Amino acid sequence: MDDVYRQHAQTVFKYLMVLTHEADLAEELTQETFYQAVRNIDRFDESCKITTWLCAIAKNQYLAYVKKHARVQYESDVDLMSGEASIIGNAVSAEQEVLQQVGQIELLKKLHAFPEPGREVLYLRMFGNLSFREIGEVMGKTENWARVTFFRARTNLKRQLEMDET
Repeated sequence: MDDVYRQHAQTVFKYLMVLTHEADLAEELTQETFYQAVRNIDRFDESCKITTWLCAIAKNQYLAYVKKHARVQYESDVDLMSGEASIIGNAVSAEQEVLQQVGQIELLKKLHAFPEPGREVLYLRMFGNLSFREIGEVMGKTENWARVTFFRARTNLKRQLEMDET
């Protein structure tokens, strides 16, 4: 299990950061995720990748936390994520160029109102810095699905931003 933790803890943490927007909470839930994985390792039937299984546990841990702590009612993703831009990293990608060109707050407002699954894919890619393969694993889909969903969501988001400028 130590090897599994070393290989997948960062992916689980990034996924939880996208959900929680709080590093401390994401770290706590990551630890709880691996605790639950150890307790329930006998239930892992290898019908999916271990990353998918771990992220499903992580999502369940997050949902349990939200249910238990009703005070976790965020006013908006914008307020929380505006301070989390450091997650993006230093490499400049097409997504990050969009973040730099458009005011980050405006972009986050648009993302907040964006429909699923595009919103989660955009968050995972732009703020979680996950690869399309990792996004596919997290979402229980294929890498190609993640690419197509991201491309369509990004195109729609770009279109909305251009409409607002005119």
